[in-house]
Amino acid sequence: MTLIPEIKPNQSIELLKALHILTRDGKLNQDSRRKLKQVYHLVNFIEPLFNDVLASNTNPVLVDHGAGKSYLGFILYDLLLKQLDAGLVIGIETRAELVERSKALAAQLGFERMHFEHLTVEESISSPAIPERVDIVTALHACNTATDDAIQFGLKKHAKYMVLVPCCQAEVAEVLRKHKNESFAKTPLSEIWRHPIHTREFGSQITNVLRCLQLESAGYSLTVTELVGWEHSMKNELIIAKYTGQPRKNAQDRLDAILNELNLDELQRRFSV
Repeated sequence: MTLIPEIKPNQSIELLKALHILTRDGKLNQDSRRKLKQVYHLVNFIEPLFNDVLASNTNPVLVDHGAGKSYLGFILYDLLLKQLDAGLVIGIETRAELVERSKALAAQLGFERMHFEHLTVEESISSPAIPERVDIVTALHACNTATDDAIQFGLKKHAKYMVLVPCCQAEVAEVLRKHKNESFAKTPLSEIWRHPIHTREFGSQITNVLRCLQLESAGYSLTVTELVGWEHSMKNELIIAKYTGQPRKNAQDRLDAILNELNLDELQRRFSV
């Protein structure tokens, strides 16, 4: 088979075909090339975090929350863990059929240290199937509140790192929309989300701002950047959180003030630590 520049050395061609990144005859189309580029970029961000954990822990645990078809988990295992004698990747997903499909693929590929669990976020926090210590939590395009579920899981497990690429942040926009008339009387800032398209976009933006404050109030330092160029994906914000144990002093106060000012108080529980 002709070598494809995008494919990394020792990468499993069988895996890429099973994930439909490569066609059956081993070719890469434009859509798959974009998808692969996104995942590779995320792996490049995760690799130094993984190596940092590995320096002090010979059996690192990485949990992909809201794993879906587990593209990210499989490629992380293939590129970072396959050549090691230790380490574990766990995919958590609420759709049973995707969990069973991922289990079958891991068995087919001989990826023995990949596990998949059919669990809700509440179940995943206390399930004996999940180790007490989790080093890295990832969530790639976990839709709407699934990113918040990943954050809550990471907080409860005291994860050293969280790597999040949020998607379809609709919950805050729904609350803004519901209280729009009340907000007009409360604050001139309501002009920011008066028009429906602004409600959607501002709701998405403020969701990630609130998530960042939540993480900072829990003792995480943050890097917020682009995953890839906007021409590849509009769901492109990357949040990397590292646990330092030193909460930002005013983060919780700022979070509470924003919720109150924007008439979002009913979401207090969602963004609590």
